[in-house]
Amino acid sequence: MFLVKITINDTRTAYPLYFKEVLIRMKPVVLVADDERDIVSMVSEYLMTEGYEVWEAENGTDALELALKDPDLILLDVMMPGLDGFSICREIREAVQCPILFLSARVEEADRILGLSLGGDDYILKPFSIGELGARIQAHLRRERRRAAPPKRSKYGNIWIDYASREAGYGDTAIGLARKEYEILELLTLNPGLTFSRERMYERIWGYDAEGDAQAVTEHIKRLRAKLADSGEEQRIETVWGVGYRWRK
Repeated sequence: MFLVKITINDTRTAYPLYFKEVLIRMKPVVLVADDERDIVSMVSEYLMTEGYEVWEAENGTDALELALKDPDLILLDVMMPGLDGFSICREIREAVQCPILFLSARVEEADRILGLSLGGDDYILKPFSIGELGARIQAHLRRERRRAAPPKRSKYGNIWIDYASREAGYGDTAIGLARKEYEILELLTLNPGLTFSRERMYERIWGYDAEGDAQAVTEHIKRLRAKLADSGEEQRIETVWGVGYRWRK
């Protein structure tokens, strides 16, 4: 993590020599984890020229250790010695909230579905364009910044969501949403286009220690869709078969 330490004289205290230390992250930190040294070097050099700080790992063990140190984004190779990328993602997803982008030469649909269902945010096939990779990284980091400072209100066709009052509706009509229904709507609309598995949604909304199972998500989605349908707006909660749900942009 690249930090600058600012020392400020705090004259509000009775001790004029009392100082505060403020730590500010100056650059976004990207973890690049891949067992191919050429790929790590190429991606790292590109990202550093674009103004990122880069952490490097060439095996699963190092990648796991660095991933738990709070980078802003993780590029994670699927096939690595020690621990593969899927295993790492499964291990860290509960503790790490940043975007995880898989890098892989495995083109099978089942692998892409598995990566996303484990909590990955993107799946990039090798060989890839370094320019496209950079654009995807920027897009995910922009989305994270928007999520950190969510808008007070959003509108999708006839439907509006007021995040401050935790309400949704259409026109002058408020939709009577149960608490979990609203939280599902908030999660999806603050991450448009991203697919969430039922399991991940259950953990995010109900909590890791909640009693029950992910089937509750299906029932709440069903009721939420029915309530949103009353607005006359085209349905925006999409089912991604075999993976989960997303909000159509």
